[in-house]
Amino acid sequence: MKNICFFNSLKSWGGGEKFYLENAVGFKKKGYNVVVACDDHSILSQKIFLHHLPKLSVNNVKNLSFLNPYRIFKVYSLLKKNKIDTLIFSTSQDLKLGGIAAKLAGVNKIIYRRGLAHPIKGNFLNKYLLKHVTTHIFANSEETKRTIRENLRSQIPENKITVLYNGIKTTKVDTETQLEEIKRSNPKEIILGNAGRLSKQKGQKLLLDLADVLKEKKIPFKLYIAGTGELKKELEKEIKKRNLQEEVILIGFVKNIDAFMNSIDVFLLSSIWEGFGYVLVEAMMHSKPVVAFNITSNPEIVIHDKTGFLVDYPNMDAFARQTLNLIESSQLRKKMGENGLARVKEEFDLEDSISRLEHYLLQ
Repeated sequence: MKNICFFNSLKSWGGGEKFYLENAVGFKKKGYNVVVACDDHSILSQKIFLHHLPKLSVNNVKNLSFLNPYRIFKVYSLLKKNKIDTLIFSTSQDLKLGGIAAKLAGVNKIIYRRGLAHPIKGNFLNKYLLKHVTTHIFANSEETKRTIRENLRSQIPENKITVLYNGIKTTKVDTETQLEEIKRSNPKEIILGNAGRLSKQKGQKLLLDLADVLKEKKIPFKLYIAGTGELKKELEKEIKKRNLQEEVILIGFVKNIDAFMNSIDVFLLSSIWEGFGYVLVEAMMHSKPVVAFNITSNPEIVIHDKTGFLVDYPNMDAFARQTLNLIESSQLRKKMGENGLARVKEEFDLEDSISRLEHYLLQ
């Protein structure tokens, strides 16, 4: 294993793209020849430029791009020219285009990294690609591993899938910078935070139910929701309808997530599923207690009653009750925050995560 290509054609930015950037940088530091295949107009492309990483252009990749022989040949040529021996990809479109091109190019290790805790469709093409094209499969959580095999048990034996958790930088972390958009009206006001794409999966509308409860109890608080997405207008309309404009603030995309986490007291995750709740790890890294639903991969990150609270979905009464427990006790917030930080350093350190991936690939 010498020449590694991290292949990600998505234009958007999320946990998967963060994984590719950090691991590409990490493997380059370890002495490997690393290239990143991505769309020229993607956020990932902008970020790898800042890190001086070599790039291969794979633009406008769609789910059916693999049906175009020219697209296959172009990726095949890029892989051959750069003597790629290890290819890592995540998305369905990249599995098809990149996987087939890599197989034709004789790439030694063709690795599918699954980051979504949703079952893979059991159609013929997926069965063929995962059984005969990929050489390795790894998942970002035990829950994701379970969903990979849900429809493909006969094609993918359990021992073919390894769980490798995402990592986070645990040294030289900015714990001081505050976000200017987040303001405390008075010293007793509690700042609650949520960050993620504004979508049905992330469940931010449920947090408005929580805000109603806190407002009714006359708790001084503000809830800042960071992120953009297709539900922005719907959330804005609902906030206005409930007269929560002073309490719930949508602040859009936040570039400095460290500053966001530094500025809040409690982090709330309302997602109805997560492949790996990276944002939970980010909050815990900044010593913030968390409240989330006891679903999918969340229990693999949060230890209930120690680093935060996990409640049954979609029980917002319980969600509000546990949030109130944290609001009412600064000592509990401090203790859970300290426990969360210790857990991140022990289980989710980025350098350890990169080393585990390296060891996995070298086996």
